[in-house]
Amino acid sequence: MAQVIHQSQVRGKRRAKKQVPHIDMTPMVDLMCLLIVFFMLTTAFSKAKVMEIVLPEKIKDPTKQEAPKISASRTVNVLLGPDDKVYVYPGAVKPEEYSANPPILPPLTETDFSAEGIRSILLDRNKALFRKINDFNAEVISGRIEISQDSAKSMVAQLKKDDDTGPIVLIKAHKLANYGNFVDILDEMNICGIARYSFVKITWYEELMVERAAGIASTATASAR
Repeated sequence: MAQVIHQSQVRGKRRAKKQVPHIDMTPMVDLMCLLIVFFMLTTAFSKAKVMEIVLPEKIKDPTKQEAPKISASRTVNVLLGPDDKVYVYPGAVKPEEYSANPPILPPLTETDFSAEGIRSILLDRNKALFRKINDFNAEVISGRIEISQDSAKSMVAQLKKDDDTGPIVLIKAHKLANYGNFVDILDEMNICGIARYSFVKITWYEELMVERAAGIASTATASAR
């Protein structure tokens, strides 16, 4: 705090008072230390969060390489619907089925983003790979396997790459789904250890399936015809 020193009379003569300001810097030093600690903590807590996404290998020459074939028995279609609902159906719809009048469409399983919802369905389809990843992480945490964090991530990625039994998840969003559902479903892919998944554009008949299940007015058939 600032202090002002007043000079008094000297040898009986009355002199004008001079004010000599003196600033105490001690509180300023304390405030500076507090600000340094504050910025150090807030910077550490606000680190950018990275979401890992498994991407397919880059095709060197598209003209000489065929598109990968997806096994219908392993395919799981996840449709993001309105009101934070998720709809699931396995396999694929054949052209003669959705081209019929009316279309012959498979039934949907309605669920949500809870632990007993889409996570339970994905874990049930991905039991073998999830168990391998879980056992490996348990050995790393317990110290039975001494390995760096980067090497552990590489090992998990290799387990996913070598998997040939887990589901192939095709994620499709209805026009009434919100952006938060994309983040939620990516979290579920990571939690369940899904090795192969991709975002695919929803078809008109899948929009019709979602609208029928949600009980809303359908516009998919009219737009497709």
